[in-house]
Amino acid sequence: MYCVCKEHVELAIDKFVDDYEDAPDMVDLDRTQFADWDPPRKCDLCEQRAEILLV
Repeated sequence: MYCVCKEHVELAIDKFVDDYEDAPDMVDLDRTQFADWDPPRKCDLCEQRAEILLV
């Protein structure tokens, strides 16, 4: 699972495919609420705001 900014989506997809050998599902964090989980505020790869969740 990766939470990334829009700038790092491609890189995170590549890493996800390398790790799990499958394509991830993409979730827009601005449009999705989670009942039991708060997504990180920052991108996993930089200091920008996390906008996309790859699972």
